[in-house]
Amino acid sequence: MSVADDVLPLAVLDFVGIEHGESPSAAIAGAVSIAQAVEAAGYRRYWVSEHHNMTSLACSAPELLTAHVGAHTSRIRVGAAGIMLPNHAPFKVAETFRTLLAMYPGRIDLALGRAPGTDPLTAHVLRRGVAGDPGAEFPGQVGELLAFLGDGFPAGHPYAQLVAAPLVEERPELFVLGSSPYGPRFAAVNGLSAVFAHHMSPDLAVEALRAYRREFTARTDGATPYAAMSVLAFASDDEEAIGEFEAAWTLMIQNITRGIREPLRPDDIRAFARSPQFRAARGDDGRMVTGAPKSVAGRLLELKQEAQVDEIVVVTPNLDRDRRRDSFAALADAWRQLA
Repeated sequence: MSVADDVLPLAVLDFVGIEHGESPSAAIAGAVSIAQAVEAAGYRRYWVSEHHNMTSLACSAPELLTAHVGAHTSRIRVGAAGIMLPNHAPFKVAETFRTLLAMYPGRIDLALGRAPGTDPLTAHVLRRGVAGDPGAEFPGQVGELLAFLGDGFPAGHPYAQLVAAPLVEERPELFVLGSSPYGPRFAAVNGLSAVFAHHMSPDLAVEALRAYRREFTARTDGATPYAAMSVLAFASDDEEAIGEFEAAWTLMIQNITRGIREPLRPDDIRAFARSPQFRAARGDDGRMVTGAPKSVAGRLLELKQEAQVDEIVVVTPNLDRDRRRDSFAALADAWRQLA
C-alpha cells in the first residue's frame, strides 16, 4: 500500500490565510498546494472555514473553494467546516452541495455551524437585515436542509413539492460544528456526526465529545456515533519555527479582539516571538499542541483516545506555508509510527 492510499484518521481545517503582501489569488493557490500536500501525506479530509469581513483570510465562499480544491485533488474528501447556516437558505445549501456531489462523487463533506462566523454588523448584512436570534433558528434550518437532501417533508408541507436539483442519490457527509456543549448535544439528539473546536474551547472539548458518544440517538437503523475534534497543532524540530507559530496565533487573536483584520507582518511575528512579554506568557495552557513531530503525534493520539473521537482535525494557521506543509507531512509520518 502506498503512502497516498494509507488514509489516516486525520483532517486539515484551513482558514485560507492571506500572507502579508500576497494577493488573494496567491493565497487560494497556496490553499490548493496545502490540500495536495495533505492528500499525498494520507490525510482523510481537507476542509475550509467560513469567515467574512477579514482582509487576512480568503474563505468567505467555502463552497467555491471546495469546488476549486476538488478539481485539483483526486482522492481526499473536501468540504466546508463549516457552512454557517444562519447566513444561508437551507434550500440553496442543498442545491450547492448536491452540485458538488455531482462534480466529485464520494468526496464531499458539509459541516454546519449555528454562529454567523463574523462580527454583528456583517452578520446583519448577510441575513439581509433580518432580526432575531440566528442560533434559535438553527434546529429548524437543519431540519429543512435534511428534508431537501432526501429526508422529505411531511404530507401537506408547502415545501414538499420542491426539488433541490440536481438530483443525486448520495448525500454529503454531514457534521455539526460546536465550540460549546450545544453542538455535540444537538448532533447526539439528532443522530448526526459531531466536530468540536478544541482550538476554541479546549477546556470543554473532551467532556463534550464523551457526552456526545454517550447520548447519541440513531436516526436510522444501524447508525453509530462519529466524532472529530479540531486541535491547534504544529510539528517541527525547529524551536524558532515553533515559537513563531505560537506567537502568530497569539497575535492573530489579539488583533481580532481589537478589530484588526489585516494580515500579520512576518517581522512583527518574529519580534513578538522574541519579546520578553511573549516568553513570559508562553506556557502549556492546553490550547496548542506543538513540538517535535513524535511528541505532537503522541499528544494528538492521547486526545483522540481521551475524547473518544474517530478523527483529529489539525488546525495550523501559520503564515509560512512551507512550514505548514512540512508540519503536516511530519505529523503524518510520526502518526504512522506511533499508531
